[in-house]
Amino acid sequence: MTRRPLTRYALRAASLAAALGAWQLLTSLKVDLWLRFSQFPTVTDVARAFADRLSGDDYWTDLTDSLTRILTGFALAAVLGVATGVLVARSPLAEDLLGPVLEVVRPIPAIALVPVAILLFPSNEQGIVFITCTAAFFPVLVSTRHAVRALTPVWEEAVRTMGGSRLRILRSVVLPGALPGIFGGLSVGIGVSWICVISAEMISGQYGVGYRTWQDYTVVNYPGVFVGMVTIGVLGWITSTAVELLGRRLTRWLPRTSYVPGGRTRARRPLAVPARPGGEPEQQAQSEQQGQKHTEEARDEHLV
Repeated sequence: MTRRPLTRYALRAASLAAALGAWQLLTSLKVDLWLRFSQFPTVTDVARAFADRLSGDDYWTDLTDSLTRILTGFALAAVLGVATGVLVARSPLAEDLLGPVLEVVRPIPAIALVPVAILLFPSNEQGIVFITCTAAFFPVLVSTRHAVRALTPVWEEAVRTMGGSRLRILRSVVLPGALPGIFGGLSVGIGVSWICVISAEMISGQYGVGYRTWQDYTVVNYPGVFVGMVTIGVLGWITSTAVELLGRRLTRWLPRTSYVPGGRTRARRPLAVPARPGGEPEQQAQSEQQGQKHTEEARDEHLV
């Protein structure tokens, strides 16, 4: 049986409460076995530090700066990554010209580009946005390229047969068909962007959650460090959830499979033309094949 939403939310809340309870117990008792929990601040210490930060202006300034950087860099990466991925997947010439350069640059960690950003851009703000954009660009590019190449050629041929132009094919077949893969790359990209923007703020930033977290570490303010970590985690969860919800909204036309306990999925059975009573086995098999063919043609027509 499928659990009700209220039950699922209760389980999630209980899981979070259990984790916080274990943290409070281990740190308050100063357990030192192999892991040294005596060095950790307790949950109550972090909560008091969080309350103090919320009452000041610096916390909200850091929060605004980090969100501005992450949203600007991620928006640029989404546009450039999708456009480049479609171009490389659809054009052999673009793949030959851009593919080698992209494959050489892709394995380089985005945080390793901090010296490059310092040399290229006149301000630290532009350099941090560049690092954030680079971090999200390649996951979006790779997922878009694979999604476009995995499309069924029948859809494109159907639109071309009806006189559709390249723009029509791109708008009606390529982009809608590749949307699930594109949003998969966007979900990965937003997480990587948070990692790199916090690291960039620690190295070359003047404001931001990452900068403040590093400053707290240098002055041995460990509750403040955990305040920064919790803030980063919550912001990352909110932005990732927003991307996922947007993806579900734009791909609501896709068929959904229902979960069945035991690790199996329940898929809808294809429509079949009913066989006549007492029909021969060959006639029944032919009727089922015709029904399956009719279902596939209807699905292809709907997607086009």
